[in-house]
Amino acid sequence: MIALLGVFIAALAVLGAPLSASASAPDTPGADQEQTDFYFAGVIKYDDEPVPDVTISVEGNGFEAETVTNETGAWRLYVPEKDTYTITVDEETLPDGVIVDAAQLPEGTQPSQGTTASFEVEFGLTGSKILNLFLGEGERVTTSFFDQLVERLINGLNFGLLLALAAIGVSLIFGTTGLTNFAHAEMVTFGAVMAVVFGSFYAVPMWVTIPIVLLLGAALGWGLDAGLWRPLRHRGIGMVPLMIVSIGLSLLIRYVIQFFMGGSTRQLPGADAPKIQLLGPIKLSVVDMMSMGISIVVIVAVAFWLLRTRVGKATRAISDNPGLAAASGINVDRVIRTVWILSASLAGLAGVLWGYFRPGVKWDMGVHILLLMFAAVTLGGLGTAFGALIGALIVGILVEVSTLWLPSDLKYVGALAVLILILLVRPQGILGRRERIG
Repeated sequence: MIALLGVFIAALAVLGAPLSASASAPDTPGADQEQTDFYFAGVIKYDDEPVPDVTISVEGNGFEAETVTNETGAWRLYVPEKDTYTITVDEETLPDGVIVDAAQLPEGTQPSQGTTASFEVEFGLTGSKILNLFLGEGERVTTSFFDQLVERLINGLNFGLLLALAAIGVSLIFGTTGLTNFAHAEMVTFGAVMAVVFGSFYAVPMWVTIPIVLLLGAALGWGLDAGLWRPLRHRGIGMVPLMIVSIGLSLLIRYVIQFFMGGSTRQLPGADAPKIQLLGPIKLSVVDMMSMGISIVVIVAVAFWLLRTRVGKATRAISDNPGLAAASGINVDRVIRTVWILSASLAGLAGVLWGYFRPGVKWDMGVHILLLMFAAVTLGGLGTAFGALIGALIVGILVEVSTLWLPSDLKYVGALAVLILILLVRPQGILGRRERIG
């Protein structure tokens, strides 16, 4: 018995040697991440010596991740697909007085955002990209808080304008029908996907592609109302069942798009346009300026339609009191059909602009801003198009400015928190009317 115990202890001693050795070995780069077939990797060195504990992040196409170099200076970042990404080295984690040496960056790698610590990279023919980074003495380029604030305010205004295009459609539909349309996110995705089909696959110029998207969006809105929503309204279906139908329709359209498009991210023509220095810290690309200009022109046109045209006035009348509007001779079904056509067109245009802002077009891209659309509509006042505009601008600016203090993957939380706070003070929203209940 004693002999067996001695053999057992000896076996444990033999097994314990490799275990302790492996425990003291450097951490495997990327072991804490979800492993895919695509990754960036490399080693960070200074004076031919590895530099541990340096934070490196990757961002692109809605994906973000970060890692830390191990004892040998090695790092690895897995990404979901082959595409162009931005790799950023956190300069605060570098040794004092050193920066990423721009002269020793890998061939074809260009610094971005005004610093050598951030640069855009893309894959070659394989599923991996090796980026060995070397440090050198130098002065770090930093951006002042004011410049960062101005940059994010401009980005927030751009995002708020495109969000307003989608939110106005949600508000018009809710105001005329009472329906909370969860499938509106897929109308946004539909517009972006059609822009990829015509703008990228068939190489149609974007100034022609955008009107095509508007027409196809209008056709989608007409088809949904004629084939689904009008028959359900005439059957007297309640709002809750209709909302559940919209959720099912959302899932159906979303996965049909995935079936034909796949899970990859596609880029629209000109999405990589360089930014131009305009005034002080303000830098915008031609695409950004055109996006903001198109949004403003379309929003002004919708405002004119609501305030000056007969159909627009009828739309506002139905939103105020559907029964009284019908009794006064307004063809409610015809106005609602027009609202669906307009809302789907606006959503399609918002999808194109969202595809440039992200950047990238993906099968589920619309659902990423669905809650923000609802937040904008609720914040501005349910059923009011102008309230949706104001709410969207507030939400868009808050989302972008919040990244000064919050991690980018939590930036939507700030906007929703402000929504809750405002509704505690003014439950009807900014432009909504207080209603008596009971």
